[in-house]
Amino acid sequence: MSEKGLKIAISGKGGVGKTTLSALLCHIFAREEKRVLAVDADPDANLGTALGFPPEILKNLTAISEDKELIKERTGAEPGTSGQFFTLNPRVEDIPEKYIVEYDGIRLMQMGKVAKGGSGCACPESVLLKHLLRHLVLKAEDTVVVDMEAGLEHLGRGTAAGVDAFIVVVEPGKRSFQTAQAIVALARDLGVTRVFAVANKVRPEDEAIIRRDLDFMPILGFIPYDQAVIAADLSGLSVVKQAPEIVAKAYEIKNRLLEELGRV
Repeated sequence: MSEKGLKIAISGKGGVGKTTLSALLCHIFAREEKRVLAVDADPDANLGTALGFPPEILKNLTAISEDKELIKERTGAEPGTSGQFFTLNPRVEDIPEKYIVEYDGIRLMQMGKVAKGGSGCACPESVLLKHLLRHLVLKAEDTVVVDMEAGLEHLGRGTAAGVDAFIVVVEPGKRSFQTAQAIVALARDLGVTRVFAVANKVRPEDEAIIRRDLDFMPILGFIPYDQAVIAADLSGLSVVKQAPEIVAKAYEIKNRLLEELGRV
């Protein structure tokens, strides 16, 4: 094993199941006694629920982007504004532990919403979040799983830079494949070369089509369509406890990823 930890970013078109995969990988690494930090970087934050965190714990979690005083202190600019002078290298060393809750062996940090959208966003919140993700320097026993926001906008801000592996979750469908292709191109522009696909909601007859249409990137595995996953989502329960067949597939995906990264 490498002496440094592992940082994984997971993205994809909205609704493909990236948060489900993020939660599965977090639980798997935690079972293997890794120190897992789950980073919810999706403005529509629901990773904590997917992980099975009780509501009473989640209500104590403060999203970093909601701490206006912190953002102003670290960047020198007023949150929610543009056109100001602010530092492009804010101090982030002491931030993470102050914004983390823990449950079932997994630590959770929520990034929160960024006020200004668009690929050219240079608002104070965006700068702070970008440097925070890059700052997460890991020890060998650490694993960080970042549930990115859906689509492409986060790549324009550069928050995906510095990860060891970037996983794009796709579902059977041309629009999902097109999003994956665009993400691969943007990720490579940022210097993120380890980009992989995981196909979700897959029926047996879909696999050949997915392999054909995703021939531009390596596929780590296929997660079958499973009603138990939908039931878990509807009930607010962790998919790990409700869908054992899906967990087995996630183990295969994790093992394949480590092989691709030379971490076995």
